[in-house]
Amino acid sequence: MTDFACDYPAATAVPSPNHGERAGGRTPDMIILHYTGMATGAAALDWLCREESQVSSHYFVHEDGRVDQLVSESRRAWHAGKSAWKGEVDINSRSIGIEIANMGHPDLPDFPDMQIDAVGELCRNCVSRWSIAPEQVLGHSDVAPVRKVDPGEKFPWQRLYAKGVGHWVPAAPIGGGRFFQKGDQGQPVEAVQTMLSLYGYEIEVTGLFCDRTQGVVEAFQRHFRQSRVDGIADISTLDTLHRLLSTLPAFSL
Repeated sequence: MTDFACDYPAATAVPSPNHGERAGGRTPDMIILHYTGMATGAAALDWLCREESQVSSHYFVHEDGRVDQLVSESRRAWHAGKSAWKGEVDINSRSIGIEIANMGHPDLPDFPDMQIDAVGELCRNCVSRWSIAPEQVLGHSDVAPVRKVDPGEKFPWQRLYAKGVGHWVPAAPIGGGRFFQKGDQGQPVEAVQTMLSLYGYEIEVTGLFCDRTQGVVEAFQRHFRQSRVDGIADISTLDTLHRLLSTLPAFSL
């Protein structure tokens, strides 16, 4: 593919050579948000468009809100890597990948307002055209916990939710009470792992609060309880998770 018509009218075509067929004729039912994690947006965009990088995304959102389209939505962009959600391991074949220009961790700069507005409008357009469910708008860290931490705990998911994009509830206040952490085991830990798995996270229900469990809890907190990302399943984290599950169609009464 050397050229294509943009699927999103506000985007500019900047073709990347890194793409392929969506497996099994899949169409997008997820949006995965990333930060670029490079010193400049220009360097990140250049890398995504180089054949030797073997990475790409469907869209690239600059700090000033400009949107470039790198890969047609009909094609499989290479953005999620080794990842999983609700038992699906080929996330690239079922998703639209959006790279957001941001240097990332460890300093993780704030995302400019005009950039977040542009991300929200782009996501809303994709959600409308592909009928993507709110809970299927996710961060890279959600589908690749431990391995990835983007778009990070400063990404304002609530602002996208206010635009009608994504699944979100206000995080429960941090306070006292019982909590579970690395090394704990037993039925309560099984319950924590089960709830995370039901939401979609790739986690084995073993009853042991292992390194993987801690990483998945951290991923959940980066998205839904951003004020403290510590991998500890405290009352605030568990209450937020329970309320998210209760608002899903599959679990609501």
